[in-house]
Order: sequence, then C-alpha cells, then structure tokens
Amino acid sequence: MRIGLLGAGRIGTFHATALAHTDGVDALVIADADPARAAALAQRVGARAAGTAEAALADVDAVVITTATAAHADLIIEAARRRLPAFCEKPVALDLDRTVGALREVEAAGTLLQMGFQRRFDAGFRAAREALRAGRLGRVHTIRAVTSDAAPPPAEFLPQSGGLIRDCLVHDFDAVRWLTGREVVEVYARGTDNGAAFFREAGDVDTAAVLLTLDDDTLVTATATRYNGAGYDVRMELSGEHDQWVVGLDDRTPMTSAEPGGPGAPERPWSGFLERFDAAYRAELAAFVRAARGEAPNPCSGWEGLRALVVAEACELSRREGRPVRPAEVAGRAEVPFS
Repeated sequence: MRIGLLGAGRIGTFHATALAHTDGVDALVIADADPARAAALAQRVGARAAGTAEAALADVDAVVITTATAAHADLIIEAARRRLPAFCEKPVALDLDRTVGALREVEAAGTLLQMGFQRRFDAGFRAAREALRAGRLGRVHTIRAVTSDAAPPPAEFLPQSGGLIRDCLVHDFDAVRWLTGREVVEVYARGTDNGAAFFREAGDVDTAAVLLTLDDDTLVTATATRYNGAGYDVRMELSGEHDQWVVGLDDRTPMTSAEPGGPGAPERPWSGFLERFDAAYRAELAAFVRAARGEAPNPCSGWEGLRALVVAEACELSRREGRPVRPAEVAGRAEVPFS
C-alpha cells in the first residue's frame, strides 16, 4: 500500500518513521507546506517527497494527515472526494460546523476516516477497558483523569491549538467514553491562567479542572496543566465497588511519594507525549493500514472525534459562563448529532 503523509512537523516526523516500518506499507510519499522540510524527512526515512499535497494525493492508496489543524478539514474532504481512506490527527476542525461538514463529505463518499486518539491503543488503557467491561471492578462510581505537560508549548502554538481543553482534555473525554461505553450528560469546568502572559493573550488557560457526569451517574474528574515540571504525566484511575485500577502508573510516572519509605522521583520521567505513547502511536497506524486495506473495522471514526469535541465545547462554555452545561445544549445549538 502506498501512503501519502501530509505534514512533516513533529508528529508527522514521528509518523513517517513509524509508517516506514509498518507492515503493509510499500511506499511513502511526503508533502508539507515547506517543501524543503518534506524533502529532508523523505530522505531520512527512505520515502519520496512531493511538492504539494495535491501531488502527494495523486498517486497513493491512503493518506495520513498530520498538518496544522487549520488544514485538516480541507484535506479530509479532498481525500474523501478522491475516495482515499484517511487517518487524521485530532481534531477535524476547531469548530463544530466545519467538523460536521467534513464528516458529511466522508459519509457521502463512503470512505474511511480514522481519528487519531492514540490512548485507545495504549496497553494500559486497553487493559483497563477490558477489566471494566468484564465487570472486574464492579459498579464504577468514580473516574479521575490527569493530563499534564512537562512545560508549556511555544506561544505561537496556542491560537491554532483551540486551547487547553480542546487540545489536551479532549483525549480524556474520548478515553472516558471509549472505556466506559457511556455518554457525558453534564460538565462543569474551571480554568486558571497564572502562568505566562501568552496564555491570557490567547484567551486560554494553563490549568483546568472539569467535573463530568456520565449517563449512569458515574462522576469523572479530569485535570490538565501546561506546568508539570516533574515530567509528562497521563494517568486515569477507575474506582469501582470491587476493585480500583490505575492507568499510567509505572517506574517513569513523574511522582514522588510523601510516605516514609515510599518511592522517590523516577530517574527518567516521561518527557512528552511522543515518548509516553510511542507504542500506542505505532499500533494506531498499524490499525489504520489494516482498516484501509479492508482487513479490520475502523477503530475510531470521525463521528467519535466529533462527540469528544462536543464535550470539549461544552466545557469551554462552562468555563466562560461559570455554570454547568449539558453537551446536548451545545450540540443542539450547532445542529450536531450527539446521541
């Protein structure tokens, strides 16, 4: 299978390296807004560079989209019109209308669109989902999720990211839905911006906390921050009547126990998401190749990405207005399917 990779930035570079070693990928064609960057990456991984995205799409069997978010929807639509299976890093777009428009194009074309929520392919998250679905935890009453960056992103990243909730916590929203099989019926969100001034200038926050209520009354807390100097930290605790499981707790989790004799800080804490989820990203791309070849079902459709985005939009509205918000309210305003 010939894969077109659109976007040669940080995540595109990682995906190019992974795809070059993925079973079923015979050739890789790379394009970027900066042709020189695409050419350099292509040479590094033994691929071919194309001068434009259109040129890359003209001679491939499927496409992986890792460009800046602003280009995602247009490229998804172009891939659908060319009848190409597509993988796209989240989100489809930063607004619901544009997201739905792109998904309708995919639906009309009858093509495959897999969204990039790599936690679905992480060994710990998958084991927790299996245990939960098998009833080993009993009735789950509380879920606690943590997403913490070791350091803030560059200031220029914020305006194109959609903000901390849409960029980071949306992964937790997807993971909670995927793990539990339940929908979020209400959210309440708060945020603070006591860090660098560029967060306030972008209308963003550097730390956020969200309370989610699921449709079976399970309570979920999800927190995120751009300032976690101990290292990159992604964890999820699932507490049930019979047992309690935690994802992301290992000898590299950036935590220090306050208990006498407890574990100290790890020698090599996780540095960032690419290192922490290396295996998950590779498994995710391998799953896309199988799905694009018709050998497996789509593990994460564009509509799944939309539902996580609706929850994020509800959280943003809650943060701005200081009140509980039902995702159905946000979906209804935008005439978005959310059920």
